[in-house]
Amino acid sequence: MFKGKLFSMASTQAPLAERLRPGSLDQLVGQDHLTGRGSILRTAIEQGKTPSMILWGPPGTGKTSIANIIAHTLNVPFYTLSAISSGVKEVREVIEEAKQKEGVILFIDEIHRFNKGQQDALLGAVEKGIVTLIGATTENPSFEVNSALLSRCQVYVLKPLNEKDLLQVMDMAIQNDPFFREKQIELKETEALINISGGDARKLLNLLELVVDAAGTKDIVITDQLVMDTAQQRIALYDKKGEQHYDIISAFIKSMRGSDPNAAVYWLARMIEGGEDVKFIARRMLILASEDIGNANPNALLLANAAFDAVNKIGYPESRIILSQCAIYLASSAKSNASYQAIDGALGTVKRTGDLPVPLHLRNAPTRLMKNMDYGKGYQYSHSYEQNFSQQEYLPQEISGNVFYDPGKNAREEEMRKQLRSLWGKKYGY
Repeated sequence: MFKGKLFSMASTQAPLAERLRPGSLDQLVGQDHLTGRGSILRTAIEQGKTPSMILWGPPGTGKTSIANIIAHTLNVPFYTLSAISSGVKEVREVIEEAKQKEGVILFIDEIHRFNKGQQDALLGAVEKGIVTLIGATTENPSFEVNSALLSRCQVYVLKPLNEKDLLQVMDMAIQNDPFFREKQIELKETEALINISGGDARKLLNLLELVVDAAGTKDIVITDQLVMDTAQQRIALYDKKGEQHYDIISAFIKSMRGSDPNAAVYWLARMIEGGEDVKFIARRMLILASEDIGNANPNALLLANAAFDAVNKIGYPESRIILSQCAIYLASSAKSNASYQAIDGALGTVKRTGDLPVPLHLRNAPTRLMKNMDYGKGYQYSHSYEQNFSQQEYLPQEISGNVFYDPGKNAREEEMRKQLRSLWGKKYGY
């Protein structure tokens, strides 16, 4: 989010995150891919040729700071609107004022909350260069910003701040903030601060300030326990790259496989509280829906896929509800790993038998030569037969009769077993 000197315009009465808001790109912590030396955005700013843009990234990663820095660096009129509290009227008022000035930058926070009418009101002004739009959003702009406006903006993706970045932010706060400099602050433990913040520098600084103020002493040793007591929040100290990460996702998967929705929701809560990536959780549920449920309940895959799409659009904290619904459904569903076993069995056969030739009657015959070589000869078009089925051979002769799919012992797959038995008779032993 920031580094270097304090932004001189920040009030000492403002919250710590505001007091430390950067005034230049050199003061920014993180986002080097956008604002580092030689980067596209930095070059554009230094040349004074900033395009209209959408800054897309999680909370507290520097979107507002970048907008402020652009305006400060270019020394141009700077208007700010919040999509939460502003409507078409406010947008039009800014545009009318901008017509009387040059180089106006309009910053709209939470631009994804603007409806189509509000976004359309911006379109003409952006198109004609009346304003340079900087929109900030935590949501995928492909879904939330209309295509006409999006096509006129560059999209820059901000990354969550990593542990190194967050430690740097805290060090800068302790070293540079005038109130903090009056105290002796030791960061003995930082795991709780980092985990609770979830890569959000603003949240981190707000919590750090809360802990320091609550201590009420000049000499402060910050520990995980002190942070958790101050925040009145019991957190799961959770290393997303360590052993616990793999242990908890394993417990989560095995709880759903074992049809225990209560355990599944508990382990889900552990991951959510630990700041686990929602896409990682949703991806694992999507895999389980096919691996462990499969055709026992094909709707499970549809729901898991819908959940994956939904959490990508929504993010924390609301996505916890979608994850919970999906986890409970998967855990409570009938189970079958027959499809999983089928493909692994088939892969094992392929590795063992090599590239067996495709039977002639199944081969494609796009040329006369191929037809003369009997490609496709004797193929029986299934729909020309009763029940849309012909009992012909579809496997290479060498592995004819091999059974890869053995329907699971559940109501839905038992029906599939009966259907396959009625078609194939004794061939596969269904």
